[in-house]
Amino acid sequence: MKKQILFIALTLLLTLKSYSQIAFEKGYVITENNQKTDCLIENMDWKNNPKDFRYKLSEDSPIINADTKTIKEFRVTGQKKFIRSTVNIDRSSKDLQTMTTEKKPIFHLETLFLQVLMEGNASLYLYDDSTIRRFFYKVNNSEVKQLVYKTYLVSDDNDNTKNYTDQIAKNNYFREQLYLDLKCDNIQQNEYETLTYTKNTLMRIFAKYNKCTNSEFTDLEVKEKKDLFNLSVRPRYNNSSLTMENTIFEGLDYDFGGKSSFSLGLEAEFILPFNKNRWAIFIEPTYQYYKGEQTIASSDVVGGTLTGKVDYKSIELPIGIRRYFFINENVKLFANGAFIVDFSNNSKATVTRKDGSELNKLDVKSSVNFGFGLGCKFMDKFSAEVRFQTPRRLLADNTNWSSSYQTTSLIVGYSFF
Repeated sequence: MKKQILFIALTLLLTLKSYSQIAFEKGYVITENNQKTDCLIENMDWKNNPKDFRYKLSEDSPIINADTKTIKEFRVTGQKKFIRSTVNIDRSSKDLQTMTTEKKPIFHLETLFLQVLMEGNASLYLYDDSTIRRFFYKVNNSEVKQLVYKTYLVSDDNDNTKNYTDQIAKNNYFREQLYLDLKCDNIQQNEYETLTYTKNTLMRIFAKYNKCTNSEFTDLEVKEKKDLFNLSVRPRYNNSSLTMENTIFEGLDYDFGGKSSFSLGLEAEFILPFNKNRWAIFIEPTYQYYKGEQTIASSDVVGGTLTGKVDYKSIELPIGIRRYFFINENVKLFANGAFIVDFSNNSKATVTRKDGSELNKLDVKSSVNFGFGLGCKFMDKFSAEVRFQTPRRLLADNTNWSSSYQTTSLIVGYSFF
């Protein structure tokens, strides 16, 4: 059975490599000569602003690599819109270890793809590269400028007991920028003074200004509803093996062999809201058990034999990350890896003489291990997975014994939420 499971895993791996891809979806690009062209864009569902992207003019056309040197604007239909802009950007760090004591922004001229959040008399843009998050704006036909917000350190020579958090100051100049450039009768001064440097609050005041100035404006923030949580019941077939070896007495080794069993898990999966739902984290409490017995010859004890018995029951708790590869709208493959914590319950391991008297009663306490799986999911409801676990010690508190417990599982699942 283990060979069959390995064959299934290999087949899934080859299929995953052969067919997984990110779809090219309808959109448009505006090239250097201001020509707008309908095309198919490789939709990466960008969490961060891209530096480049790929597109093709039709299904059968070759793929074209594009960046800020060749494209002025692009958008996947119904998704995020990006424009090219040469701007002064402050990349000052908010990390305490590298935060500066300079209050003023330190600008560098760069050409970037900015995400368009709102277009109107007053337009709002976002740049996010996972290390910094900056907002930019433009009023009418003015240049695109950064809204300035910066954290910096202030020193106090008279007090050496302050915590780092007490030394952080904030440059909120973006409030003054908006008070000067987005002034309107319907916006009170205290609304500027209490602004936070966040997308939702900035979009609200830009929308209010555009309405106040009777400007037609477009909110381009993508508010796509996504199924970000799955709860699945996951029964499985396990093939497990266990070895125990005494590190002091030579020959006191047990190999209980491969045992088949059925167990049940309940998986909670949280889809990460970027990159087209391709990444997820999961937690999967699973009940499992293993029973084994072996008798070996031993001239060191009366009766000449020693019998090892193991009755192992536990709740495994894999916590891991999963990557999906979409084949079509109904089928997707996945690969995952997990850190597994194991909680043994009423488990015991013993070594007894021929007359039934105990030579050793061993405490069963398992160590952590890792699991790696390959699988597929159909219609977001049904799944199948092959999972391999690295060896786990079961006698972690018994210094005179070493042990190795290993499991390969064939898992099926049904998502009911």
